[in-house]
Amino acid sequence: MTFSHSTKSFDELTNHELYNMLRLRSDVFVVEQNCPYLDLDNKDQKGFHLLYYVDNELAGCTRLLPAGISYNEVSIGRVVIARSHRGLGLGVKLMEASIAGCEEKFGKGPIRISAQYHLSKFYQSLGFVEKGEVYDEDGIPHIAMLRA
Repeated sequence: MTFSHSTKSFDELTNHELYNMLRLRSDVFVVEQNCPYLDLDNKDQKGFHLLYYVDNELAGCTRLLPAGISYNEVSIGRVVIARSHRGLGLGVKLMEASIAGCEEKFGKGPIRISAQYHLSKFYQSLGFVEKGEVYDEDGIPHIAMLRA
């Protein structure tokens, strides 16, 4: 298996990359998690997209946003791994690349995420700390987390 990733601004994405990214997000967030919500929130154009590949097939992606778009801090969101590629340790690889991508694009500093609560321990292993109480986001328990 070969692993690779690229980080691109919205305008740098090819039509195929954009389609595959949005398809993956829809497959997981809307269909698999049975969560009808508006994924297209006008933030994609303001950030960077980390596309993670296994054997040249899109296996996961994240959205990296500068401070002031979703939160006061830089943020990582729309974290997703294709069902077909789970169990390969990609979550750690994807998030490590995303953290490095944030530091490269926005400089070192705190990073905020809105994590599905059942993944809190996973994110803690990457240096994120729970902030506040569990809240409902589109019918799924979430918690704010910060990596200093």
